Amino acid sequence: MPPAYGSPSALRSANLERVVAALRAVDELSQAQIARETALAPATVSNIVRHLVAIGLVETTGTVGRRGSTVRISRDAGLVAGFDFGHSHLQVALGDLAGRIITSRQCPLDNDHAYADGLALASQMLGELLDEIGEEAKRVHAAGVGLPAPISSDGRITAGSILPGWVGVTACEVAAEAFGVPAVVDNDANLGALAELRTRPEVTTLAYLKVSSGIGCGLVLDGRVYRGGLGTAGELGHVTLDESGPLCRCGSRGCLEAYAGGTGLVEQLAGRLPGLTVPDLVELAENGDAGARRLLEDAGRALGQGSAIVANLLSPGRIVVGGDLACEIVVDGIRDGLRRHAVDGLRGAVEVSLSTLGDQGVVKGALLLALDAVSLPR
Repeated sequence: MPPAYGSPSALRSANLERVVAALRAVDELSQAQIARETALAPATVSNIVRHLVAIGLVETTGTVGRRGSTVRISRDAGLVAGFDFGHSHLQVALGDLAGRIITSRQCPLDNDHAYADGLALASQMLGELLDEIGEEAKRVHAAGVGLPAPISSDGRITAGSILPGWVGVTACEVAAEAFGVPAVVDNDANLGALAELRTRPEVTTLAYLKVSSGIGCGLVLDGRVYRGGLGTAGELGHVTLDESGPLCRCGSRGCLEAYAGGTGLVEQLAGRLPGLTVPDLVELAENGDAGARRLLEDAGRALGQGSAIVANLLSPGRIVVGGDLACEIVVDGIRDGLRRHAVDGLRGAVEVSLSTLGDQGVVKGALLLALDAVSLPR
């Protein structure tokens, strides 16, 4: 039973959570820095740190309370697991209770797999990672799962999913059952946005474009990932650019994804290059193939048109581009599209950049999401 609101016990729990949140946001802090970040009295911080050291959640570089000593989440305090189910891949990672990646592994995944088969493979890979670092499954406290799908506020995968074998599933329930720990599930673009937010604490408003087989958008507003009242905010890939355009997998015509999604782009070169993948397409373009480069330039401009809608509505300070299609060719097209379609005050003002997290952005976000399901020792 949780402590009563306003009681000394509740206040102590809230202060403890503030200290842990500050330590998760930055790799390590001095106690003076923790006090500044949390607005808590130095004596309160010192008492909380002593308690957290005693229960093994944090570690210090020197004597607790001494000037110059630093505090960080202990790597021995436990683990969280992160899972990134992509259109054609599965990536699994283990992290500590600060959300730092310890080890990860990726393998191919058939996009029409049944959800139970995907979870069975994920459980197998998790076991292999635990064996690799010599840890036991009981050390895993929680799991975070990213899916390329709209996820309703009740956690159900809706019909717009790229993974048809997951449609209608309440993902957090089946994931918790498969992994044997509390599980939290979110759209993959939201998790990419969460990871970017962690690497850019000075940024309070940004849009993360996940450009791969499909197109997703994770939104950070006022320092928090925004999911909307129904839980499915950010479906930028299905904004209509031309209602007479090509048919999209969602059933509409002229969606952004129909012009810039990796699946559609690869199909345009399939006759000449059978078996081509989205990463192959990017490599071809970067190596000078005229057809591949033109496809990515056109996709970038379409993404820029869609991004201008986001910019005009939300005025993000930064747009970060990640996913299999993320490259400078696409980013240049997005910048050009913003110049063409954003309002005057935003042209050139919104910074567009590639993600620095490479292919680990979503799985990093999944680890950070898993931390929300970890019960802190008191």
